Amino acid sequence: MEYKVFGNTLALRLDKGEEIVSSLKKVCEQEKIRLGVVSAIGAVNHVVVGLYNVAQQQYHSNTFDRPFELTALTGSVTTKEGEVYLHLHATLADETGAAFGGHLNEAVVSATCELFVQIVSGSIERRVDPDVGLNVFVF
Repeated sequence: MEYKVFGNTLALRLDKGEEIVSSLKKVCEQEKIRLGVVSAIGAVNHVVVGLYNVAQQQYHSNTFDRPFELTALTGSVTTKEGEVYLHLHATLADETGAAFGGHLNEAVVSATCELFVQIVSGSIERRVDPDVGLNVFVF
């Protein structure tokens, strides 16, 4: 993993075998990033993505262990109880071009991942909304 900050933008390169979510969280903690917008592309060979069922207030995840193009990763950096909180979604494509996605819990890089964080001055905290069971923005 290597990264560099250019003004209000952090550019991060993840290499083969590195896990995206934990690596991004580590960098945000090191750089004291409390609010930001995330985007990335790359290649992965292990992913855990899922869907939150609001009616059931239950999260359903799926694990895939095969090659995928990470065609889009988008999300936010905020805080919850003062700690870095990542909310990431990913779209992945297989060798046939079929795409799927969901909330990204984990992804291991198979070749490289090119990730950017647009750093926003300030912070947004999160708290659990009991009506939907999700961690929502608190302004």
